[in-house]
Amino acid sequence: MTPAGRRILAAAEELFYNRGITAVGVDLIAEHSGVSKRTLYNQFGSKDHLVAAYLTERDQRWRSLVRAAVDAGATPAEAVTAPFEALRTWSETSTRGCAFINALAELPDPSHPAYRIAANQKLWLLSLFKELAATAGCSHPATLANQLLVLHEGAVATQPLPLDSLPGSTDLARFLVQAATSPRR
Repeated sequence: MTPAGRRILAAAEELFYNRGITAVGVDLIAEHSGVSKRTLYNQFGSKDHLVAAYLTERDQRWRSLVRAAVDAGATPAEAVTAPFEALRTWSETSTRGCAFINALAELPDPSHPAYRIAANQKLWLLSLFKELAATAGCSHPATLANQLLVLHEGAVATQPLPLDSLPGSTDLARFLVQAATSPRR
């Protein structure tokens, strides 16, 4: 990506995340990135493709953070709840909730390229929870993965509110994993 493309993407990320995708036009992005609209279109083709690029970049950073947290888990059971630890770190700089949930709400058309990226991010997290639960020997890993995803996404969705739900969600996630790995009597 060219330096102008990187400036456009950085401006788009800030504006889309803080103001909303549909509220931000290409004129404002061009102005904030110091380029012309022509340069923006030459780099990304359309606003839809720019939104997709923004979400793709954010998704790559999120997945890297989650993978690092998973790798840092001392035990397979700790790895299952690593996305909650990653969310704690992520939340230090992302305070307007989840960009992917926001995108899904603003872009309800499944054929929109950004919709697919946002939906795939959630499906990836569900799949990761299932994989980690199976590796840890949890009973019913698919059911546990669904429960963990709901807890995780609830913590993300309530983040803009003064509820501080992440610690409680993390504790409940650990409890669910412990219950799923405990031997049955």
